Amino acid sequence: QVQLVESGGGLVQAGGSLRLSCAASGRTFGSYAIGWFRQAPGKEREFVARIIWSSGNTYYADSVKGRFTIARDNAKNTVYLQMNSLKSEHTAVYYCAAAVDRVLILTTQGYRYWGQGTQVTVSS
Repeated sequence: QVQLVESGGGLVQAGGSLRLSCAASGRTFGSYAIGWFRQAPGKEREFVARIIWSSGNTYYADSVKGRFTIARDNAKNTVYLQMNSLKSEHTAVYYCAAAVDRVLILTTQGYRYWGQGTQVTVSS
């Protein structure tokens, strides 16, 4: 089992920044990657970014490239999502999730463990 706890969400004005954190505990050595997803009201949960624990390799959804940055601190078992130049359309609940292998790693189906989510609200 891997437990994930997100933090760092909140209310921010358009153009502002937030840094989300995802703290992992439990059998983290069995985790291959951490991904960030978001779900806006009335919409499906969508992939935002992912990072491979061992290599630090990252991958982003086209919609956030150049605006969001995912990073990890292996010593703290924590993954971060730095979000800059936020817009109202970025308002959503943001979730981190742990994948145990590389299969379907850009989709929700590829992730076995999920955090409870953190609300990000961007006011225009």
